[in-house]
Amino acid sequence: MSEPFDLRDTFAHLKASGAEPVATGPDFWAELASGDRRYPGRLAMILPMTEDFPHWERHPAGEELIVMLSGACTLILETAAGETRTHLDAGKAMLVPTGVWHRAEILKPGEALFVTEGEGSEHKPL
Repeated sequence: MSEPFDLRDTFAHLKASGAEPVATGPDFWAELASGDRRYPGRLAMILPMTEDFPHWERHPAGEELIVMLSGACTLILETAAGETRTHLDAGKAMLVPTGVWHRAEILKPGEALFVTEGEGSEHKPL
């Protein structure tokens, strides 16, 4: 049996045949973006939602589930028709479609659960 862990500092790597905890560190995001770390499947994590996203992001390998656990935000998706804005309060969730650029503006600080593809995330400046 596994030991409990905190999704705020340890990711859950959800594989096709099970799951495993993945400890993060100062180089985690850079290694993930560069491909030096590979996690086929999904990663689940809880992140603070205290500041607007400093960039756009997208996930070409699959959709992303965002669940507001506390607080509130406006999720902004960049589509061919322009930006769409969706308000998310605590307990509300949204699936961001595969490959769609998105960001969030914080209305009330809180936390969100993210479940996203473990490989291939991209970022671009605002």
